[in-house]
This record gives sequence, structure tokens and C-alpha cells, in this order.
Amino acid sequence: MSSTGTTPSPTLARPGPMAAYAPCPPPAQGPPPAPRGILVAAWALVAALTAATTAAVAGAPPVRGTGTLTVLVPAGVDVVVGVVAVALVPLLFTRRSVVAAFALAALAAVSGAATPAATVGTLQVARWYPVRTAAWVAGAGFLGHAVQALWRPVSLPLGWWLLCDAAVHAALLGWGAYGRERALVLWSLRDRARRAEAEAEQHVAEARTAERTRIAREMHDTLAHRLSLLAATAGALEYRPDADPAQLAAAAGRVRAGVSDALEDLRQVIRLLRAGPDDLGPVPRLDDVRRLVDDSRAAGTSVAYERTGGSSPDAVPPAAVATAVFRVVQEGLTNARRHAPGAAVRVTVACGPGEVRVRVADDGAAAGAASPAGTGTGTGLVGLRERATLLGGTLDAGPHDVHDGAGGFVVEAWLPWDV
Repeated sequence: MSSTGTTPSPTLARPGPMAAYAPCPPPAQGPPPAPRGILVAAWALVAALTAATTAAVAGAPPVRGTGTLTVLVPAGVDVVVGVVAVALVPLLFTRRSVVAAFALAALAAVSGAATPAATVGTLQVARWYPVRTAAWVAGAGFLGHAVQALWRPVSLPLGWWLLCDAAVHAALLGWGAYGRERALVLWSLRDRARRAEAEAEQHVAEARTAERTRIAREMHDTLAHRLSLLAATAGALEYRPDADPAQLAAAAGRVRAGVSDALEDLRQVIRLLRAGPDDLGPVPRLDDVRRLVDDSRAAGTSVAYERTGGSSPDAVPPAAVATAVFRVVQEGLTNARRHAPGAAVRVTVACGPGEVRVRVADDGAAAGAASPAGTGTGTGLVGLRERATLLGGTLDAGPHDVHDGAGGFVVEAWLPWDV
């Protein structure tokens, strides 16, 4: 017999966990590069507010400040602070936003012209950085405006000014932190949705692969067996044209019946592919093994069949195990006809409590026998190993000398079940 029995069972190439899953990048620590249009619009808005604030601060008459001195600040100082603050605004939309925000807080201690830019800096840092970092920036902004109120004129008493200053910076910190947490939640939901979609696609792909494998296995188990019977019978007709007419007619009848059965199996598979029913047809039973043996004998193969056990309730295998037994015998007889024509085959089925053992062995090709009908691909034994593994059993196949020290080939399976 060919070496298909020793073909190792391939490992199914299953995709790794989340093979098609491309995770969404989490929100970055620090603002991502802003589009040019948004950057220009934000800069123009802050520049306009800064210009208005600078004009208001620089044009105000000198009055007594909240401290003990009346401070006269040249208008040029406010203008310079406003220009520097506007120049620092683009940095708030880069990875240097924290440094720029601290610099704006320091400028706010000198002049109110830096207030609009410093406010944007506090909000921007709170939006893109953890609360711990943003709190330091908000504290620096509060301190800068508090220092400004100590030596520059303000519109409120010092106590109320400090209270409003703290409230504004706390609101900026909270608003930015809310935006950051919202972005994290949205990222988490988006990531979960993409993960669920990828898992669903993977499950569908695995289900399709499993269904195709099942259909291919069933087609091999049914069609290959029937076609091998046809090949054996047709070979007998070819090499014995002088046989008795009655025998020739009986062999032709078996060929016709086999072709009809093969066509029916093919139609059944086509109906399955079109309509998608749950199974491929009637489930083989343990008693159907006798029919396999009789068909092989009718095709000219010498088959000895022995079945033991199975009479007590705990020795009757369930349907899945009985189907596996049927397929093992079917594949063993098919391989014997294909690779060892003329060989005598012995089939043994032993049922015990919670297990069944199957053995199909041939004694090698008979001398002068016809050439094998074809070479196998090994997929039949691979499918049987997969079937046995799913049932918690084992299947071994190889030359007789591995087992009995004689020629030939043997297929053995042990299939357990829960009693």
C-alpha cells in the first residue's frame, strides 16, 4: 500500500488572535499636529483678542494699584508682551505646549495682554495631558494673574479677583480634563467595536473553513469509496472478458448501481451547497459496516469481518462514534482496493463499555494483481485523524511491520465516549 497512511496530519493554519484587527491608536499624550486651517484660525482668534486686550491695558490711565504703590507701566511693555504671547500660540499645538503654557503664565504676571493666550494654553494642556501635568500649568496661570493683580490695576478688589482667577483656571482644568476623558472613552468604544468586528469576521472565516473541510471529508469518504468499487469492478471486466456472461452481467449491474449511487451522493452535496441544510444525509450506523464489507466482496475483494460486543447498553456507541467507525472501515477498504489490489482484508470491530476499537488490515498486494487504480493524497487518513481527535480518540496507520512484523498495511482507531 502507498505511504499515504504515514502522511502526518497537518496542522490547520488558523489565524492568530485578532489577525485582522488593527487597533485604533489611543489619544496621544500631547496635541497631535493640527491641520493648517485650524491652526491659522486659532492663531488669528487669539491674536485679535490679544490685540484688543493690549489696547485696553496700554490705553488705561495710570491709577493706584491694589498694592500700596501707583505703578506706571509704559505702553510699550504691554505691546511687547502681546506680541510675544501671540508668537507663542502656535507652540501650544505642538509637543512643546507645556513649556509654552508656562511661558505664557509668566507673561501674564507682567501684563494682561498675555491673558487670552495664557487661557488657551491652560485649556490646551488640560485637553491633551494628564491632570497632574495640567494642574501644574493651571496653578502657574493662577499665580501669574495673581501677581499681575498685586502691582497692576484691576477692576475688582484683590480678594474677589483671586477668587475669580481660581474659579476660571479650575474651570479650564475641568473642561480640558473632561475633553480628554471623553476622547479616551470614545477611543475605547471605537477600539471595542473594531475588535468585535474583527472577531466576528474571524469566526465567520473559521466557520467557512470548517464547513468546507467537513464537506470535503464527506465527499471523500462517500465518493472515493464508491468510485474505488467501480474501478475494481471495471478492472475485473477488463481483465476477464471471457468470464461467464451471468457474472459479466452482474458486474455490469454493480457498475450501473455504483454510478447511480455516486451521482446521488454528488447531487446531495450540490443540494447542500445550494440550500445549506444541517447535514449531508442519513448518518451511518454501526450495522452499515456490514454493507461496506458486502460491497467490497461483491467487487472481488476478499474481506473477513468480525464484530464483537455491542450487545449491552453501555457498549452501544453514540451516533458520532458509529459514523467514525463506518468512515474508518470505509477508508481502510478503499485504500486496500486502491493500493493493494487482490489483497485479503480483515476488518475487526470490537465494542466495549465506553469505547470501540476498529482495525482494517490487508496482507499486501497479491502477486500478479493489476496495477493500483491511482495514488492517494492522504487526505482521507488526515480527515479520519481529525475526526478521531475531535472524539477524544486516536488513529494509527502504517505498514504491518510496525504492528505485527508482517507485510501489508493496517489502519487502527480507538474511539471512546462517555457511558
